[in-house]
Amino acid sequence: EGWLDGSTAAFMSGFILGVDVGTTSVKAVLLAADSRTVAASQALPTAADISDNSGIKAKEQDAGRIIAALNRCVSQLPRDKLQHVSRIGLSGQMHGVLFWKTKNVCDWSNEDFFTAGDTSQLITWQDGRCSRDFLSTLPKPDSHLSVATGFGCATIFWYMKHRPEFLEEFTVAGTIQDYVVSMLCGLERCVMTPQNAASWGFFNTAANRWNDDILRAAGFPLHLLPRCVPSGDLVGQTRSAWLGVPAGTPVGAALGDFQCSVYSCIRAPTDAVLNISTSAQLTFSMPADFTPSDSAKLEPSISYFPYFNASYLAVAATLNGGNVLATFVETLTSWMGELGAELGGSCLYEKLIRCALIQETSDLMVSPTLLGERHNPLCLGQVTNISTSNLSLGHVFRALCRGVINNISSMMPAELLLQVGVCRIVGSGSALARNEVLRQEVERVFPLQVVYGHNADSAVGAAMVLCDRL
Repeated sequence: EGWLDGSTAAFMSGFILGVDVGTTSVKAVLLAADSRTVAASQALPTAADISDNSGIKAKEQDAGRIIAALNRCVSQLPRDKLQHVSRIGLSGQMHGVLFWKTKNVCDWSNEDFFTAGDTSQLITWQDGRCSRDFLSTLPKPDSHLSVATGFGCATIFWYMKHRPEFLEEFTVAGTIQDYVVSMLCGLERCVMTPQNAASWGFFNTAANRWNDDILRAAGFPLHLLPRCVPSGDLVGQTRSAWLGVPAGTPVGAALGDFQCSVYSCIRAPTDAVLNISTSAQLTFSMPADFTPSDSAKLEPSISYFPYFNASYLAVAATLNGGNVLATFVETLTSWMGELGAELGGSCLYEKLIRCALIQETSDLMVSPTLLGERHNPLCLGQVTNISTSNLSLGHVFRALCRGVINNISSMMPAELLLQVGVCRIVGSGSALARNEVLRQEVERVFPLQVVYGHNADSAVGAAMVLCDRL
């Protein structure tokens, strides 16, 4: 560990700064290295979304606002603890891409914090400019993961076709969290972990390299691709003091927010993690000898994300989670408004939960895939088995909650979890924490021990990774 100054004892008495650069907010935590407990945390909204008037379904954010929010967030942590930070771990939104110029990566003239330099807007993972027709024109990647709109390489291909002059303005590309690492360390070339590289597409996780030959043949600007380093590696040191964090503090290569969220709450190899917030994911770690070429043996709705130490996570990621319940509440609120009745969404949500708790079961069937699924985009929502006896709010909301869980189960069946040796499900996420009906349905569908209270937290996970790699 050549980056460490001082003794191991000094490191273990200090703090790890964990940062997550999210889509809507940034979060920073101070993890006590000796106890692996959170000593302080802060979160702030980025307010960085840019209105799309282009007609191309663009989803972009102002990188300068994100960095300003990050600086404010870290500055609100206790300065006396920031002065004892011994490592910095970062995670952030995967798939998206930011472009910048090496010679003007950022501005440290304030002497206490940095501001964004000469960058593009952040094209986020939610970007929709790459239509299905456009994606069909791209070369076939040498990877077990497909390419979708919002993926970094797909976005670069889009610019190659529609705005090639835009790409000529920049010398480097990476995720927003990779950019933060570059700014902190003053790196001339972006470095990226396989976790983020795989989320861009055209990256072979088994060979641990970009599809250079395929991309070169398609005229892709290879100089924009980051250099890949192992997940968990240290890649540099802070070039200057940052809001109390000493200059020369080791910085880890940026990680994927999903992998860090899992790392923060998984306690044993036999744990699965079910997170239900806006969307939902059910995941477990694959055996050490698993390779993506074995993926055909399992469900087509499951993806395999690179994790740590050349291992993989099996992931069933549904687009339909807490957002479906929120849409139902919004619909009811809108109907009541049209009828001249007013009731706040939060109050209504609590009333629906109480109604469904009284109605312990229902034969109403709800398939809640309002947004389709990545593996089946044309499968939209349905309500069946409707009768005069199952139309109460208790019936409907109970059936809707059960439908959300059944949809996850259809993607990653309980039988599969048992088959691979999963013994326990760790439940996390705002929707599960708030909704007892959802928790009941989880326990009804999955015949495993289910525990709560270990909320997934990407900032905490990013700090834990570096703490565990002393």
